[in-house]
Amino acid sequence: MAVFLITISGLVAGLWRSGLELQAQNQFSKFFGEEVTLVGRVAEDPSYDTDGDLRLKLKEVTVDDENLSGVVWVATSQRVTSKRSDEVTVSGKLDKGFGTIAAAVYRARVEHVTRQDYADVGRDVRDSFASNIRKSIREPEASLGAGFLLGQKSELPEKLDNELRLLGLTHIVVASGYNLTILVRFARRLFSRVSRFTALATSGLLIYGFAQLTGFSPSMTRAALVTTLSLIAWYYGRKLHPLVLLPFSAAITIAINPSYAWGDIGWLLSFTSFIGVIMLSPLIHAYFWDDKKPGNIRQVFIETMSAQVLTLPIIAYVFSQYSPLALPANILILPLIPLAMLFTFIAGSLSFVTPLTSFVGLPAELVMRYMTTIVDKLAILPQASSEVEFTMTTVVVFYIALITVMVYLWRRTGYQFRVYNVIE
Repeated sequence: MAVFLITISGLVAGLWRSGLELQAQNQFSKFFGEEVTLVGRVAEDPSYDTDGDLRLKLKEVTVDDENLSGVVWVATSQRVTSKRSDEVTVSGKLDKGFGTIAAAVYRARVEHVTRQDYADVGRDVRDSFASNIRKSIREPEASLGAGFLLGQKSELPEKLDNELRLLGLTHIVVASGYNLTILVRFARRLFSRVSRFTALATSGLLIYGFAQLTGFSPSMTRAALVTTLSLIAWYYGRKLHPLVLLPFSAAITIAINPSYAWGDIGWLLSFTSFIGVIMLSPLIHAYFWDDKKPGNIRQVFIETMSAQVLTLPIIAYVFSQYSPLALPANILILPLIPLAMLFTFIAGSLSFVTPLTSFVGLPAELVMRYMTTIVDKLAILPQASSEVEFTMTTVVVFYIALITVMVYLWRRTGYQFRVYNVIE
């Protein structure tokens, strides 16, 4: 009952804050269609589109000395060096935004970039360690390893970035629940030999530190919250039912950032894929293999397929395309990510030992060269991407059918969802 009340309270608080946030964002409308000069702070790592144009999300925006609430999307063809938390001054025509974006400047002119010392310590530590990785591992494998371990996607070579996007693999090089879960599972198992409290404290610090390094994106916010709740439940010897964990974590994230609720695709995809992993995946396994513990390959296959199925309608509706090769690509690469993360960490940590630089980076480079080869080979196939258009009606019908299938599997297997914990 307490969890139910907290969940409802979180949702109500989120909806109330959503109304206030939308009202505040409407202040941008008086500038739409005008040439403006605005100042803002880069909210997350910059990215590049397929044409090589720089894309920024600015928060804490000021237009004509007026502070406005909301995020502004900026796109420019200028070659500008910008990082998360930099203060950027841009000019251009301000247009109406989209989704959770309050406004947009599509052909912006970047006037000035200011980087203050210690403005983002997590970013600085991450970038410093990434530079150590590049001393012992060659490109593009070095940037791939930095993406796995640190969530640093902005430094990926353009060719590799486009191929990962084409194959639906961008989630492996951004800060995601999968990467965080790997780290927390390792820390919990290692330090639980000392004590449960040591494992809890160490894993909690790891979650906080990883989020600081990567930034609190929608997917990372969800992952950090879910992992923390699962960790606390493990410490007290309890289990969290998915039907409690999911709405509770959704309510908390919406209360923290109401904009997630009304159109943040990253947040929505993160939750739907997580539903596939913790609900559909165990049901499929229980139906075909009963209580047999899944092997690593089988588990990756079922979890990947379940996540792909849950996110397919949203991807098809929003982007009108889908990669039929996403499933085999994930199956061929995901099982080796923990190994790649371990080898990359070792390479970055020992890169200061000059005589051993090339040697310590070799294992990581070989593992990730296999991955980049797989990506290269699959991306050139004509089946790499297909156009798929879903209407809203199709999306609703798809999810109704999927829920029906899940209920059927649950009734046939009698599966107890409480036995699953993401950190065990």
